[in-house]
This record gives sequence, C-alpha cells and structure tokens, in this order.
Amino acid sequence: MTPHAKRLTCLGLLIALVFAGWFAGLTVFIRSTAALTPPAPALLQKLDAIVVLTGGSNRLDTGFNLLEGGFGKKLFVSGVYHGLDVKQLLKHWKAEPQGNLDCCVVLGFEADNTAENAVETVEWLHREGFHSFYLVTANYHLKRAMLKFTEIAPDLNITPFPVVPDGVDMDNWWRDGAIRMVILREYMKYIAVYIWHLFITL
Repeated sequence: MTPHAKRLTCLGLLIALVFAGWFAGLTVFIRSTAALTPPAPALLQKLDAIVVLTGGSNRLDTGFNLLEGGFGKKLFVSGVYHGLDVKQLLKHWKAEPQGNLDCCVVLGFEADNTAENAVETVEWLHREGFHSFYLVTANYHLKRAMLKFTEIAPDLNITPFPVVPDGVDMDNWWRDGAIRMVILREYMKYIAVYIWHLFITL
C-alpha cells in the first residue's frame, strides 16, 4: 500500500470513528431526553422562584401552574417577544387579576438565546435575593439550558422542570422533518456547549 493510500485509509477510519461517536451520542441524547418528564406533584417542593424560557408550547402553562400551586414566590419569564408563546402569555395575563400578576410575574425582554436567558435570569434572581428556582423549558432543551445556568450561577440551586412540547414524539422524532431539524440542531448546540463547559472546568 502506498503512503498516499495509507493516509486515505487513516482518514477514512477517522471519519468513520467520528461519525460513529456522533451517532452514539445522538442515541444517548434522544433516549435521555425521552426520559425527561415533569416530576410528580407529590415530589415538588416550594422554591424561591419559577423561571420559564420562552420558545415552545406548554412552557408558560407549566410556569403559571407552578406559581398558582405555590411552588415559587415569583414567576420570571425570560425571552419575551422572541418566543412562539407570547400570545399564550398575554392570554394568561388578561385572565388573571392584574394585581396578582403585578406582584408575582416578571417579564424579561433582553434575551435572544439560551446564554442570554441565563444571564438575564441570574441577574434578576440575584436582585431578588433568590437562591433556588425551577427551570422550566422543553425536554430537548433542558440539558443545554442546565449547563448554561450552572456555568453562570454555580451558587444557585436549580431544579430542572422538563416540559414535553406538543407534537414532539421522541420515539418517532425522525419521522417528521420539522421535528427532526429541531432535535438535530439542539443536539449539535448541546455538543458545542458541553465541550465548552468541559474546557472551562478543566
């Protein structure tokens, strides 16, 4: 075998190994995401706050339900006007007594992405003197969000609260083109954040 042929063979093996690792990681990501479901009501504890990251269905309903159940003193909604569920937020806002919402619901308008969600939220939590909170977001987004939040605020006690979005079936995610793109994009973002997290913690 010529040196050129050997280099091509090594390159092919390297590409195959990278793809195998990528696919194995995707499988783990899918399975672990599918296992993320909302905790049973009996397991819920009262924390300082509830944080909802906008951008998907059922997140706001979950946040308001937790607030109404007394599981947080205040509800902070990060990424308002950039998520798909703003109409849902306004519906809740109009349905509840305005005084109650003014005292307990705070809107964050500055965040455009998960990293900015974390910065915006942590600044608000520190201003309020809060130390514990529920982090409410979609199940496929939760792992990346947790990495970002723990990176920025290791001093805070974060309890993840996964939400299963409408129409997202993790057992058959690959059948729907739109869902497939969401999951693959989130997986690639998670890999990038995970590698960065490992780098800064070395």
